[in-house]
Amino acid sequence: MEETREREAAWQWAKALCYYAGENEEFLKQFWDALMASEGVYKEFVYYLTNQTFLCEYKVEGYSVVDIMVWQMDHFKAQMDRGHDDMKQNGDKMLLMAFDTMLKMEKQPEKYVLLMQSETGTDYPEKY
Repeated sequence: MEETREREAAWQWAKALCYYAGENEEFLKQFWDALMASEGVYKEFVYYLTNQTFLCEYKVEGYSVVDIMVWQMDHFKAQMDRGHDDMKQNGDKMLLMAFDTMLKMEKQPEKYVLLMQSETGTDYPEKY
């Protein structure tokens, strides 16, 4: 019974995050299906929902969801530097994208490790 309530709360939160992040129903379905297929990311997601902080117990190739979020924040900052400030006030989108990227990283770890080690997001030729 408790597991059912937890899953329902996670579903409602996923829907809310997608809504506030400006994502559509298709994104929500893909995100939810991937989340249900990942015990590790699901546990991190529910922990954050319950505690409003990160567990950081589960890692993919040594990277936690916080590592992914920090990496992505560099990209969001780069977009703001370029005048695209739709992320500026959207913490929900940053959080959702960190969990979504971790789910994708499970499937393609080499791709994301390479990106995380080679891209900082704020290093682009016109920056200085």
